[in-house]
Amino acid sequence: MIARTNMRYMIIAMLFLGWSLGNFDRFIINYAILGISEDLQLSATSTGIVLSSFFAGYALMQIPGGWLADKFGFRKVLIIAVLMWSIFTVLTGTAWSLLSLIFIRFFFGLGEGSYFPAASKGIANWFPLNERSKAMSIMLSSAGVMGVITPIFGTLLMQSIGWRMIFFIVGGLGLIITALFFYFLHEPNNEKSEKVKEKNHAASPLRNVLKTPMIWNLFIAYFSIYAVHWGLSSWMPTYLSNVKGLDLTSVGMISAIPAFVAILTTLVSGYVLDRLPEGKDKLLAAIFGLMTAIALYLMAFAPTIAMFVVYQSIVTILLSFNIILITSVPLKILSEEIVGTANGFINTSGQLAGMLTPMIIGFLVDFFGGSYNAAFIMLICFALLCSIALFLIRPKTQLVQAQTNSVN
Repeated sequence: MIARTNMRYMIIAMLFLGWSLGNFDRFIINYAILGISEDLQLSATSTGIVLSSFFAGYALMQIPGGWLADKFGFRKVLIIAVLMWSIFTVLTGTAWSLLSLIFIRFFFGLGEGSYFPAASKGIANWFPLNERSKAMSIMLSSAGVMGVITPIFGTLLMQSIGWRMIFFIVGGLGLIITALFFYFLHEPNNEKSEKVKEKNHAASPLRNVLKTPMIWNLFIAYFSIYAVHWGLSSWMPTYLSNVKGLDLTSVGMISAIPAFVAILTTLVSGYVLDRLPEGKDKLLAAIFGLMTAIALYLMAFAPTIAMFVVYQSIVTILLSFNIILITSVPLKILSEEIVGTANGFINTSGQLAGMLTPMIIGFLVDFFGGSYNAAFIMLICFALLCSIALFLIRPKTQLVQAQTNSVN
């Protein structure tokens, strides 16, 4: 039998691998959409709808995915999630019209939607409290890794083999990863986990989650963070191409810089958060929300591409800390029996933001004749909302209630 410590390494390696694939799948569409829009003759509004359709399905599966992981275990849910989204990755390469693309991307989102809450459940099952932020940061650092790889290699591949072939190849890789999950992912085999599984049949985890005031603060803050994150991620390639006049290769290289910064920042954030006292972490995150708003303003009016990248990198650093904070808090304040549902609920807000923000930005760009100023103002407002939600958290009272609700 593999030692539990060694199995933790295996679990986090598998979660990192799977989430790397998921992030590449989500990021590549932001570059492929340039070719897709040209082939299918999509307007900015239609492009925004395509980018948002994934998040509609993704958001719908957050709470059900977390509940399924709490009830049946994270392993089964993760295997089905990777298999399903890999199939729809392949189908993305067959899209022939706007409606077909919207349909395929929606079901792609449904497939991927249960991964994050189920992975959160896996981290809570396998890692002690004082290592869960670090474990979460390792898994989520895959976003930074893919943020570097995708713009560089994705844009090169798009120019050499075309956007359709990219999705065919990535879908095939997903099927391979599904097989790896089947053989290498395991549920913890101990008396505590068996008792939790038995209790889950009678428990109502979502009700306990919804009764916790701190979770609602985190829900609002996460929505705001991801409105900024996906607003930038989904539209920066188009913005840099159309407004700044950069070619596709330059767009890819520039987009990789903030993502590279995010890798180290994400890992450091997990390490720091496991050592910060309760309450201080959320206060620091609230201050970072204010700093994000300032950096976005400077980014919008940056006089040069170099300064634009500097400000975008600062935004990335601040967002990375807050994302790790919000996603690891439930793993520390709630019992293992409901963490999948809790993070599924919180992550729903982020995916709702991912669904709405690209569409709204597309509408604003069309409405203001190609100007992105209104879009930046909207993102600044979301950064301020994130800060307010985190400032309003009262750790002492809300933590007690959260712990009480989790064991009822």
